[in-house]
Amino acid sequence: MASKNPRRNGGRRSKWAAAALIGIGLLVTGGGYAGASAAMAAGDNTTQTSSTLTVEDGKKLFQANCATCHGLNLEGTNDGPSLYGVGELSVEFQVATGRMPLQMQGPQAPQKPVQFTQEQIEAIAAWVQSEAPGPTYPESEVLDGEGDVSHGAELFRINCAMCHNVAGAGGALTEGKYAPPLTTTSPLHMYAAMVTGPQNMPVFNDMTLTTEEKRDIISYLMIRPTENSPGGFSLGSLGPVSEGLFIWIFGIGALVAISVWITAKSN
Repeated sequence: MASKNPRRNGGRRSKWAAAALIGIGLLVTGGGYAGASAAMAAGDNTTQTSSTLTVEDGKKLFQANCATCHGLNLEGTNDGPSLYGVGELSVEFQVATGRMPLQMQGPQAPQKPVQFTQEQIEAIAAWVQSEAPGPTYPESEVLDGEGDVSHGAELFRINCAMCHNVAGAGGALTEGKYAPPLTTTSPLHMYAAMVTGPQNMPVFNDMTLTTEEKRDIISYLMIRPTENSPGGFSLGSLGPVSEGLFIWIFGIGALVAISVWITAKSN
């Protein structure tokens, strides 16, 4: 008697088995491709992270972002000064504080969010240094905060307090200019400002302040943000005259206002 489910001729299997094999093959192939792509991407990211920008990269960044004002060869234009002799220290200071690239012409370039990574900034500075050498980075011990703090405080009061305030809180100058506060300034940028004299600040070369004296001033400024005001509100740490004037105006003014209010209410 013949079977109800005879075997297919030639050993052919069910169409569902073929479909299953094709699906498994696609999954294996796709998974392998995805894994290989992820591994290659991870390798590329690792290479980019570990790589460092070169001086040539700094040149390209300068030409793309700075040459419009400062010229392709640092010669300067009507919109920006020449950079001959400013050195990498000045470039790092200006770009790393967000002052450059300049947003708009004005009495003073304000600090704003930085537009480059630190690696890019150092590459630009290195190219400028290679083309027109100038002031460079100091030894690490100059920025270590281990100088003579009391001597630094004295030097700061003599040389810097007339603009930056005795507490480093900054102050107004003429014609819309100002001396910025130093409470959040990094030690490197303190040194750079003294050496390069940005904008309205004079240059304090080694004939004016020795490297050791600069170290003392930086050490003094590094401890300033940690000091507390024992009297309460610091009021900008402007000193007893201005603080006394504040109390006189607002304190006496408040008493006069209360007296007038009491008198008016009684009438």
